[in-house]
Amino acid sequence: MRRPAKFVLGTIMVSFFLRPTKGWLLAILVLQSCTHASAAAATAADFKPVIKAHLARYPAMELQDCYKLLYQACLGSEHAVGDTAAATRWLDQELASLGDGPVEPAIDPLTPDGRIVRVHLRPFVQQHGDKARLAQAFVETGQTFRGSRETLAAAWEQVVQLAAARELPFTAAAARTYGKEMAAAGNPAVHHSEKFTRLYHPAYRVIAREYLPGLLPDQ
Repeated sequence: MRRPAKFVLGTIMVSFFLRPTKGWLLAILVLQSCTHASAAAATAADFKPVIKAHLARYPAMELQDCYKLLYQACLGSEHAVGDTAAATRWLDQELASLGDGPVEPAIDPLTPDGRIVRVHLRPFVQQHGDKARLAQAFVETGQTFRGSRETLAAAWEQVVQLAAARELPFTAAAARTYGKEMAAAGNPAVHHSEKFTRLYHPAYRVIAREYLPGLLPDQ
C-alpha cells in the first residue's frame, strides 16, 4: 500500500532528528549562526545615519574616530572612574582648559535610539549645565551600562558598507582590516586620531540618556 506523502515526510524528519548524525549537528550550528547574525544585524541596522551625521560635522574623521564613536555607542565610555569625586576633579581640569571648538549640540546621540549620548562640554557650559550632575551621570553610566561586542561588530559592518559605497573617507578594505584588528585585540578603547584632536578639540562625556533630566536648564 502506498503511503501518503505527508506520512513519508514525517517519518524521514523523525528519523533524521532522532539520530545524532553529523548532518543534524551541522544543521543546528548553521541555524544558530544565522539566527545570531540576523539578530546582530538588526541591532546595528540604523547606525548609518549616526555615522553620516558625525561625518558631516567632522569631515576629517578617520577610521579610529569612527571606531571610537561606535565603541562608545555599543560599549559605553572607555574611561573607568570609580567615584564622583574623581570624576568631578577630572571634569574641573578639562573645563579649565577648554579652548575653541566646532559648533556642536550639547546633547549628541550616539545610538539610533538615543540611549547613549555625548554631552559636549563647550555648549554644556554655555547653557549653564549642572557640573555635579554631569559627573554623577558619568560615573553611574559606567556602573550600569552593559553593551556588547557583538553589537559593535555588527555596527562596524555598517562602516564597511558605507565605505564600499564611497560615503566615508576611507576604503572598505581599510575598514574591514581595522575592524578585524580591533576584534582580534579584544576591541580595546582608542583615542581620537591626531588629526581629529588637532582640528576639533573634542571635549565631552559619554552618558546614558536616563541621566539627562536636570543636567541642563531645559532638560
